[in-house]
Amino acid sequence: MGEEAVEFRVETKGCQQNAVVVGDKTYVFSRSDDDSKSSVTIKILDKQAQTWVVPTVLGKQPSLSKSMSAIPVNDEKILIVENGVPLIHSFWFLEIDTPFVKEQQKIKGVEVVVWSKGVVGVGQKPVVISGPSGVGKGTLIAKLMKDYPSKFGFSVSHTTRSPREKEIDGIHYHFTEQSKIEKDISEGKFLEFAHVHGNVYGTSIEAVESVTDEGKRCILDIDVQGARSVRASSLEAIFIFVCPPSFEELEKRLRARGTETEEQIQKRLRNARAELDQSNSPGLFDHLLVNDDLETCYENLKKLLSLDDDEGDSNELSIKEGNYSIVSKVNSKILLQSETNEAANGTASMYVIFPLFLYEGPAIG
Repeated sequence: MGEEAVEFRVETKGCQQNAVVVGDKTYVFSRSDDDSKSSVTIKILDKQAQTWVVPTVLGKQPSLSKSMSAIPVNDEKILIVENGVPLIHSFWFLEIDTPFVKEQQKIKGVEVVVWSKGVVGVGQKPVVISGPSGVGKGTLIAKLMKDYPSKFGFSVSHTTRSPREKEIDGIHYHFTEQSKIEKDISEGKFLEFAHVHGNVYGTSIEAVESVTDEGKRCILDIDVQGARSVRASSLEAIFIFVCPPSFEELEKRLRARGTETEEQIQKRLRNARAELDQSNSPGLFDHLLVNDDLETCYENLKKLLSLDDDEGDSNELSIKEGNYSIVSKVNSKILLQSETNEAANGTASMYVIFPLFLYEGPAIG
């Protein structure tokens, strides 16, 4: 027997509300019909405390043009389906108790939920992003993580240096002992490593696997030397090098930061020139991005990573125009049923989404 959808819908003037019960909490979704595209707002009722909470919402929120229905997939996620659009673009997950959500709640000290787009298919390759200091790759990565926090995961590097003020082990770096990291490197547990100012920095296979195990696309922010090591490893990844529009512009940006001495600036410029020369090495980088304008470069990066691609596939399964609702769930199978007049004639259309989420991580090791 299928599990009935634990969900109710309330239609008010200009507004649709859906509510889903998961454990001791009720998640209420509201969507205004004032505009052709409207975002979803979320409130949470804690049944034990009898209090309402407005959570911090992360991730790129869906703009829904049709009606929606919802059902809990498990204790960690809720499925939301937008009706009357191609199926592959119609369903979203609201993460409510995943490892990423728990981590963010610990950091922020507030209730957190995260939107993520439904995916059917094979998990995408990790992304290696390199570029000279001052080129803006950190800003580009930060924008990706802000807009798609549940789609991408950042590989946390290991280091033997001591934590700085406000740095948290496991979030900013994995802080480790010299003997431990050297042993792990000798045993082939690291994709890349480097000695910098008497300390060792590196990316472990385990750090990448921990991201892919969560069904996310791993981002590695490493220098050209590290990228070369990863390219020589068994990790299948996309390699992107971010370039400045000119060397003079890069120097201008470095000086504008006002955080380094002249000696440090000259050292970074020497390293930058060497990295720019190496970026053209045959077979090292798959794509070169010029960061002349940050927003333009970011849009080009998203295109490379196939984000915000609204073009449909001619072979997509589509849900016909009309009102559909989620009526039952058996394991990972979600049954959608028509609420149109077809039901009265015994010809109601029904669809099964299976699997809801299929992820196959990249081969590592």
